[in-house]
Parts: sequence; structure tokens; C-alpha cells
Amino acid sequence: MKTDLVDVNETRKNLKIEIPSEVVDAQIDRIARDYSRKARIPGFRPGKAPTRVIKARFKEQILHDVAHDLVPSAIDEALRERGVEPVDTPDVRDVVVDEGQALTFTASFETLPAFEVGDYETITLRRPAARVEDEGVHQAMERLRERAARFEPVEGRGVIDGDTVTMDLERREEGGVSDAHTDVAVELGAKVNPPGFDQQLLGLEVGATRTFEVHYPADYAIEELRNKDVSYTAAVKGIKRRVLPELDDEFAKDLGEFATLEALRSRVREDLEHDARHAVERDVRANLMKQLAARVPFELPASLIEREIDRRIEDFARRLMEQQVDPRQAGIDWHAFRESQRGAAGEAVAGAIVLDEVARREQLQVTEAEIEQEVGRFAERTGRTLAAVRAALEKEGGLSRVSAGLRREKAVDFLMARAKIVGE
Repeated sequence: MKTDLVDVNETRKNLKIEIPSEVVDAQIDRIARDYSRKARIPGFRPGKAPTRVIKARFKEQILHDVAHDLVPSAIDEALRERGVEPVDTPDVRDVVVDEGQALTFTASFETLPAFEVGDYETITLRRPAARVEDEGVHQAMERLRERAARFEPVEGRGVIDGDTVTMDLERREEGGVSDAHTDVAVELGAKVNPPGFDQQLLGLEVGATRTFEVHYPADYAIEELRNKDVSYTAAVKGIKRRVLPELDDEFAKDLGEFATLEALRSRVREDLEHDARHAVERDVRANLMKQLAARVPFELPASLIEREIDRRIEDFARRLMEQQVDPRQAGIDWHAFRESQRGAAGEAVAGAIVLDEVARREQLQVTEAEIEQEVGRFAERTGRTLAAVRAALEKEGGLSRVSAGLRREKAVDFLMARAKIVGE
């Protein structure tokens, strides 16, 4: 087998491969014999058609099968001989295959060149103090009050701002499309309410009905409603007002094992300080990754950046679905969102490349026990059995990603132990 490796640029390579004609012909004969055993040719008993007839009748299929069988193994062999490791599956093109001729093709792929990561001790990181101000504690306490709010019926007046109104609601779009819902609860002032909807409810008392029209602006978040006029008929069935509890010892006792309000406040401060420390560590790590990314001396492979952008988009869409938001109906310009992720994705890829190089140079290894422990943590978070999670990862080739992630974490720990960290 002949091979020729061509450098397109620092990361893009073209590998031209030629498989000898005798290897190709032997594979053609083998596949033709398989076709002969299965094919039914008029005028011949099953399995008795001459090879030349089979080759002529099924030429295109046989040559396709030959290339399908020989090309992947030839690429693997050539890459091993050259000592080159692609970052993604090679793109195969210009395939030429025929009986009596060598099979030729080009495998194009991206790889990572060798580079020096530099001196670890020159990394300087700033770790600020994880402070929690009194105002932060106050805001957290107010959020607890908001979550503990109760709703009390309102009598003797109409709807005002901040009320929650229970109503039967009929909605009619242009063109006659309509739908109706009973016992709908609408909180006046909520951001999800249609524009101008709340104002139409003001002053209505229980038993009142009002029909009104809402115009959705051209820049409305839901694309299907932009520049549309929608008619609503609202029949008010009940009005409730949200009442916040007093911040006192009884409030603290209702929330858990807190004897006093001060005990609750102390726990809130401890939780905020815990979160603040984690936020500081995330910032320190982000600073480390930014400095590592700057040490990559070559242009990043485009396939790695696109893969990282894909991962970020999938993660964002998954978070939307967890919040009961359909990503397809969220009014998001996905092309613009994709481009907005390109810079951060490039930095993440570059940082990971340096971490992988550090792990390789320092011979940082991940044990099977560590992989098992990480899979177990994932199983616990998702509420699935360890066996089920491991089987799914093995099927998808995900264990290698788990191992790579753990190895990078070891590289982070290795670098953090050697970096100069400056505190306040």
C-alpha cells in the first residue's frame, strides 16, 4: 500500500492512499462469490452462475462493497504507520475503484501538532475573598418570604395590579381560529402575559365579562404571534391577593428546624457563603482556562470548535426543556445564538487541548475505579441504576469521554498546585 501525507496547514492533512490492484481483485472475487451464493440469475441454478456473470450484473454493488471494506482499514493502517491521530473521523473523497486497478482515494482530516505548553509556574491566578454582604442575606430572606406567600380571596372590589385572577378565557385569532380554557389563573404583572392584557382586566369584579383585543408587536418573542391581533373574552370567577408572611420566629419554625429567625438568618448566610466560595473557584478555574487557551500556538481545528458549539446548543436546549419551554417555540435566532458561542467555544477547546497535553506529558492516568465512581455519581443524579448508565455509555462510546473528562480534571488540579495564586 502506498501513502502520501500532504500538509494543507498546521492542522489539516490530506492522506492519499493507493491499495494494490491484486488486493482489490482478491476482494472483488471474494464478494462476487458471496453474491453468487445468494443471487438468483435467470438460466442458472442458485449458486451456479459463473463469476463473470455475477461481476457484470452486480458490478456497481460489488465495487461499493469493496471500497466499504478496504478503505477504513487502509486509513487505520496508514495513520498508525505515520503516527498521526485525527481529531475526528476522516472525510473520504475521490474514491476510484475498478477491477484490475489500484484503489485510490484521499482521506482529509484535522490533527493537533506537537507544541510546548510552557512553564507551569508562570501561571498567576487571583482568588478574591468570598464575601457575603448583609444586603445579600436580606434579599435571600425576602425570596424565602416570596416562596412562602399565601393567596387570600378578595371581596368587595375589582381587580388591581398584583392580583391573581381566576377566569374562563376564550381566545380568537385572525381567520377564525379559536380556543377556550376554564379556570385559568393569571397574575397581573407577570412577564409572560400578552402586551396590554393586564390593563383590560383592571377594575373587573367577580362575575364580570369583558371582550377585548390585543395587538402583538413585530418583535414579540413568539414568532407565530408577531404583528397579529387576537381577541380575548375573559369571564372573572375569582380574585386572590398574594400575602407575604411576617419575618419572625414563627416564619423560621415553619421553614424547618429553626427555633428563631436569627437561626434561619445564620443558615442563609452559611449557604450564601458556601455558594460564594464555589463561585470564586469557578472564576479561578475560568481564569486558568483562559491563560491555557492563550498558549495554543496554532489555529484550532474547525471540527473541534463546531463540535463544542453543538454541545453548548444541546445543553442550552435541554435546560429550556427542563423549564417546560419548547426550544422550537422560544423565538430564538439559533443561527445568531450559534455564532455568539463561537468565541467561548474556541477558548474552551484551546484550554482542553492544553490540559490533554499536560496530562500526556505528566503521565496523568485515570483508573477504572475512578471511572466507576464517576459513572455512579451520574447514575445517582439521574435516578438510574449504575448498570443501566454504564451500559448506555458503553453503547454510545461514552466511557472514553468520561475518562477524558476525569483526566482533564487531574490536569487542572496538577496546574493549580503549581500556579501562583494571589488572594486579597
